[in-house]
Formats: sequence, C-alpha cells, structure tokens
Amino acid sequence: MSEGKKRLARVELPADARLETLALREGLPPSQWGENAEALFLTSSFVHPDAATAARRFADEEESFTYSRFSNPTVTMMERRLAALEGTSGCMGTASGMSAILLLVMGLLKAGDHVICSQSVFGSTIKLLQDIMGRFGLEVSFVSQTDVDEWRAALRPHTKLLFAESPTNPLTEICDIAALADIAHRAGAWLAVDNCFCSPALQQPVKFGADFIIHSGTKYLDGQGRVIAGAVCGPEDLLQSKLMPVLRSAGMTLSPFNAWVVLKGMETLAIRMKAQSDNALALAQWLAEQPGIHRVYYPGLASHPQHALAMAQQSGRGAAVVSFDVTGEGPQALRERAFALMDATQVCSLTTNLGDTKTTISHPGTTSHGRLTEAQRQAAGIGQGLIRIAVGLDHIDDLKADLQRGLSTIAK
Repeated sequence: MSEGKKRLARVELPADARLETLALREGLPPSQWGENAEALFLTSSFVHPDAATAARRFADEEESFTYSRFSNPTVTMMERRLAALEGTSGCMGTASGMSAILLLVMGLLKAGDHVICSQSVFGSTIKLLQDIMGRFGLEVSFVSQTDVDEWRAALRPHTKLLFAESPTNPLTEICDIAALADIAHRAGAWLAVDNCFCSPALQQPVKFGADFIIHSGTKYLDGQGRVIAGAVCGPEDLLQSKLMPVLRSAGMTLSPFNAWVVLKGMETLAIRMKAQSDNALALAQWLAEQPGIHRVYYPGLASHPQHALAMAQQSGRGAAVVSFDVTGEGPQALRERAFALMDATQVCSLTTNLGDTKTTISHPGTTSHGRLTEAQRQAAGIGQGLIRIAVGLDHIDDLKADLQRGLSTIAK
C-alpha cells in the first residue's frame, strides 16, 4: 500500500488510552448524524460517486467500503476495537473461531508446510489441522502443551507455524508464550496463540512475542452467547497481503450484525472477565475440598502445575473455566457418574458453549472432543469422568449449591 493512499478516518483518542476506554470507544468515527452508539450497517454493497472512484476502491488504491464480503463499516469497527485491545496493528473478523484458524492456515501456509500444534487444543482444531488440511498436504505434529523441549524437538526445515491455546480447552494447561515465540522465530516460523479463554482483558499474547492471536468471538468477546464470530489479530501488513486475498475470494465472512453484537459485548469485557474469574476461583477452591472429586483443573489454584506462569501471563487471574474429574473406576462408570452429576444441576446450563454470563456445564469427552479418537482424547488428558464448567455471573453460593446437588447424587 502506498503512503499517499486515501485512508478511512480514525477515532481521535489519547495515545495512552487504557483497555477499558478502548473497549468503549475505538472503531470508526460517528457518521454525519453524530450517533453515540455505533451504527449497524446492514448492507451488502456500497454506492460510489463515479466509475473512476469505484475502480480505485476495488483496486485497493483508495481505502473505502465496496462489498460486505470483505469490507463493511460495522465489521471494521469491531476489528479496530479488538486490535486495539490485543495490542496489534491489525485484525480481521471471520464467521467463526474455526474459520479464523482456517483463514490463518490458508493465508500463511501451502502444501508441504509443517505446523507444530499443542495436543491439548480444542477438538475441532485438531480435526481441522490433521484431518481436513492434511488432505491438502499440510503436515502437523502434535506435542505436549507444557513441554518446551518437545516443541523444539518437533521442528523441521519446513516448519512455518506453531499453534497453541493458553489456557487450553478443557484442562486449562498453560504454555510459555515467550518461550514458544523464541523457538518459532529462531526457526523462521510464526507463533499463533488462541486467546479465547483469557481474552485481551487478562492476556495479550503479542506482549510475549506471539505473531497472531486467534479468537472465537462467540465466547467472552460477545459474552452472552448470542452470535457466532471469530477473528485473527496480527500485523496489518501480513493480514492484508496474505489473509485478505483468501477472505476476499473464499468468504469466511463475519456478518455486520454479529460484528455489532461482539462490538457491544466488548464494552463490558474487562468487568465481566474480572467478575467471572473471581467466581471461578471461589468455585475451584470449593470443588477442591469436596468428596467425589478426584482432581480440579484451574490455573488460579496454587496446585495447578503452571500456576506461576499463568499468573504472570494472565494479569494475576485464572480466567473463568474450571474443569474437574469425578472419582470412579473404568470409563463407563466415570461417564455415568459425570452424567448423573450434570443431570442433577438446576442452575448451570447444560451446553458446550462457554464465555456466557450464564454458567455452563459440559462433558468434553462426548461433546467438544467427542469426534476425536480415543487415542487423541487420551493424549489430551480427557477422560470420561471430566466435567467442564465455564463460570458465569450467577451467585457463587447458588453455583456451589447446584453442584452440591450433583455431588450428592453420585455419592449415593
């Protein structure tokens, strides 16, 4: 892009504006009507003053809006806001979190390239990278989330991307982002971190050296379980030169309405993440003391193997997802006990979504990670007795009482 290119106007904010302020005000300036709440542009196309201007805009010689498959004011507002929160120069909204990963892979990589990925990532991410992209010649190695030496040992001459979640879904394992960034950059590769569980309210991976940040906006960015959305944050030049051609042609497009919902959700992101993290810590501490529970997984607990690293990377908070194993012998018995506990709850929503203000409860082994092979689930540490709780804003005493109902059922 040339320096003389006409560009879209920006919101005038102080250079030192803090995250809470950026979450309210970054985006595009208001229209000529001076609206205080961001406008929702439900249009597929845009009218140009003359044919020559249209030609310049479609040739990307003038920054403007042309067609909502790849340019829309509401989507741009959401992208600018999320980029500001993550501390990156650019962001591209997508139709879902999974389409954000697909866009990243299709934009950066080609057949024969090699990816190193945590074996503990979301089940659909494993399926996408290994089963689907593998058909197109992408090579993938899965390694321990927490063993830096395994990541280093997995490097090949054609390694182009390292991909991690931190914390992981559902066991809340933490990766050392700075260490992985160093490994990637020494090998001439990129590091992408899925920041879905923490959001930029708690963690900014770019500060530790990550190149790209993946989001499922469906989760904490929206915060109320209303829409499906995703995003890739990273260097603007790489997003435009490598990812935009794929988005423009393939159309992993974020709808303006969904972008608007996420945009408004981000206004309360910081206060929600703090409150939900506080609730999660209290619940994790309580669960750790209850009979019938074998182990609790939560980075905010001192017993968590990566507790110190989590506190350093996540602004001193453990985020809002707590997982635990029920006691029992054998996969079938463990599944039955987990199901009985979940079915006895009355407050928690039995659904696989997370990031909602309503607390949700799920059984990863048969839902979010149900499509994996048993070997893949075992490698990820996901047994049939594992239950995941995404803690919302319900009163903590009501959540404890709700889970106590479940624990009482399996204790009989």
